Amino acid sequence: MKIAHVTATFPPYQGGTGNVCLQNVRSLARRGHEMHVFTGACQDAPALEDIGGARVHRLHPWLQIGNAPFTPALLPELGGFDAIHLHYPFVFGDYLTRVAAAGRRTPLVITFHNDLTGDRRRAGVFTAYMALSARWVVRPAAALCVVSLDHFQSSRLHRVLGDRRPPLFELSNAVDCEHFRPGLETDVRSRYAIPPEAPLMLFVAALDRAHHFKGLDVLLSAFTALPEACWLLIVGDGDLRSHYEQQARLSGVGGRTVFTGAIANAKAPAFYRCADVTVLPSSPPESFGLVLIESLACGTPVIAGDIPGVRTVVSHEVDGLLCPPGDVAGLRACLAAFFDRPCEARRQMGRRGRDKVLARYDEGVMAARLIEIYGQVRAAWTPSG
Repeated sequence: MKIAHVTATFPPYQGGTGNVCLQNVRSLARRGHEMHVFTGACQDAPALEDIGGARVHRLHPWLQIGNAPFTPALLPELGGFDAIHLHYPFVFGDYLTRVAAAGRRTPLVITFHNDLTGDRRRAGVFTAYMALSARWVVRPAAALCVVSLDHFQSSRLHRVLGDRRPPLFELSNAVDCEHFRPGLETDVRSRYAIPPEAPLMLFVAALDRAHHFKGLDVLLSAFTALPEACWLLIVGDGDLRSHYEQQARLSGVGGRTVFTGAIANAKAPAFYRCADVTVLPSSPPESFGLVLIESLACGTPVIAGDIPGVRTVVSHEVDGLLCPPGDVAGLRACLAAFFDRPCEARRQMGRRGRDKVLARYDEGVMAARLIEIYGQVRAAWTPSG
């Protein structure tokens, strides 16, 4: 098959949607399919390159608002494909993709990642956008994939679509379990002068306004009450980094909080392996939490927000802990309870997490599912569909 994936963000930008897109195209390219990615231009990244066997086209935007590039050049590019796969939401790009798919009578597959949220000024705009795009872009699609049925059923998109939605498929995010795997790791701690025996928490996310819901402010507040022997390692970068660095300093934990900036995917496993636990205290609209399965694949247990979607990834008291979202005291209690456990009990949580990821979330499992979905879509598709 020859498949086009359309996404607002893509590596080197560090965000879940782009990383999921990369997993999709890389896994299918390994299986002999011709995969293309169309996205907006990114600083210091070439306009055209091959990544993981897929051809990546970075189109120059006429304008860009946040992570939403307006790229009319997308229209003539989306010809000659067996299917077009849109990663949604993508402000501007979703309408362009829908027009291209309809004009060429190509089946449109959509993966819904999460609702858009923002401050009061943007909330109304996002609500109106999703109401319109749900009707004009999502409803006519040949298939709608969701990373979690649990999350989808709680989403604004579900409420807007109602019963008038395209065929629905659950397509979980995935991880390369050969790349993300357990192992001994000492270099990361020594590089950042973290004591080798210090209890270490890891947080991984983009530190920008688009990812404000990841809950780093909650984690930093909870961290202040933990014993002084504990350290926090924060991986990621963005326009809110200086804000979080200031919060750490003013809270008195700046000396044992390390901000590494963004790191390449190739180096990520070492950071998971050096930590005792990965913490992602997200609130909605988080739908899955890719870093959670990356961590579990490395044998490192997790603590996450108890919200739709995420609660299907983390098995409470089995491979991690769930805590109320946005609750500083609740997260502090979760962290204290985790470190009160014997080391062997914590390691056992990580081993159980690794076993679960191998069975449910390995890239091979996802690739087989995605090929099955494309096959069903193409079998049911007619040019007038």
